[in-house]
Amino acid sequence: MTGSGAASTESETTAGLGLRGWLTLITVCAAQFMISLDFSIVTVALPAIDRGLDFGGASQLQWVMTAFILPTAGFLLLFGRVSDLVGRRPLFILGLVIVTAFSLVAGLATAPWMLIAARAGQGVGSAMVGATALALLTASFPEGPRRDKALGVSGALLSLGFVVGTIAGGVITSGLNWRWTMLILVIMGAVVLVGAVMLLDKHEERHPARLDVPGALLATVGLLALVYGISTVGDVGWGSPAALVPLIAAVVLLGAFLAVEGKVKAPLAPLSILRRRTVKWGGLTGLITFGMCGGTTVLLSLYMQDVLHWSPLVTGVGFLAEGIAAMVAGSLAAKFIGRVGTPAILVIGLLVQGLGTAAMLLLPQNGDVVLLTVTTAALGFGHVLSVVSFIGTMTSGVPGEHTGLASGLAQTAQQVGSAVGVAVLAAVVAAATVPDPAAPEAAALDGLRSGLLVSAIVTLGGVVVALLFLRKPQQAGGGDRAADPASSQAVTAS
Repeated sequence: MTGSGAASTESETTAGLGLRGWLTLITVCAAQFMISLDFSIVTVALPAIDRGLDFGGASQLQWVMTAFILPTAGFLLLFGRVSDLVGRRPLFILGLVIVTAFSLVAGLATAPWMLIAARAGQGVGSAMVGATALALLTASFPEGPRRDKALGVSGALLSLGFVVGTIAGGVITSGLNWRWTMLILVIMGAVVLVGAVMLLDKHEERHPARLDVPGALLATVGLLALVYGISTVGDVGWGSPAALVPLIAAVVLLGAFLAVEGKVKAPLAPLSILRRRTVKWGGLTGLITFGMCGGTTVLLSLYMQDVLHWSPLVTGVGFLAEGIAAMVAGSLAAKFIGRVGTPAILVIGLLVQGLGTAAMLLLPQNGDVVLLTVTTAALGFGHVLSVVSFIGTMTSGVPGEHTGLASGLAQTAQQVGSAVGVAVLAAVVAAATVPDPAAPEAAALDGLRSGLLVSAIVTLGGVVVALLFLRKPQQAGGGDRAADPASSQAVTAS
């Protein structure tokens, strides 16, 4: 990097985010925190929801989660592109309105179908918020220290929202009523909505163009089929037609989507973007870090409750170290990236997450609070470093008219990765667990260790991917710009 480039970086770091930047960051992160909270707070409340609405068993109860996950993952890519066309602010605000309104319906639900429908509505609103939130950040902060700092805060609050939701779910279901796990989102949504209307910049750049309707339909239905198929695996198994049919349909639909994108004049996702090394390999590392962290968190929850027999509330507290470590990682990520670059931090983050998961294999049947604290902290710290650097990698060098698309792709990697990770690790645990009525805790722990081993191996495999394909910056030109923001600045400065 030239001297002027270094001076520019120094200036950006000391200048901070600026008032407008902080207002945008606070509003967007508050919305992301709420969406993350929405997911985890309901997880803890599921038994109480079953008793309150008489779902009739786990197979029906799972739809409380599936109905939310399906539209959240399925519509992210579409809404990311739509935000490029109509503007990020209006779609972000509309998403908040939808989440808030359907949270009220969910809190007042009197029958299972009503709650499931409301959760689907929450999922649609969540997809709007998720796709536009990241796009608002990447559009508001140029590549470099300020964007890295914003992404660090965002990633930390996403992880913290999950942990706070787990604890809050235990407190609310124990002291109040499961309905308050939904109604609290109405209060939060109203506050964030007022902030969004008042604080977000109304004068954003838009890129009007025709929407690729065939591509949008193929991508959306394909992603819905993919997530639905994955979500059913836990109940019916990988070989069941109930899982295989939607998974095969997803492959066909997404393959057709890629074929269509190569022919239309205004594609939903231009192949020049999808072929970028930073997008395809960066997206794979995103799938890995989210999938394995999400799956590992579920396994840890089972360890605490089925092996250690902790209550839901104490289990939530057991994840506190992960949340604190995530906050620390988010606050330090920008400084780390400024010193050694985005690719190096991606490798370090995946390495810490993978080694922390591997160390969980040592967790004993009678518990070890110190080891549990250290390993969950490593999981949270490494995961947030990975998230910040993976998003920075995927959005680096993307033209302004495609920032919403890039953000939608990153968010899709997050949601699909989480669904795949939980399904795969759950299947591994189920296959490896040999029931033993005489020692159920030991049998459960053996199965969980198999899942943790797979999680560690896959995460460390992500380190190899990052080293092989993302270690060196790409050559500028041809829609294939530098992988590292610092490298991008160096090219410009030169």
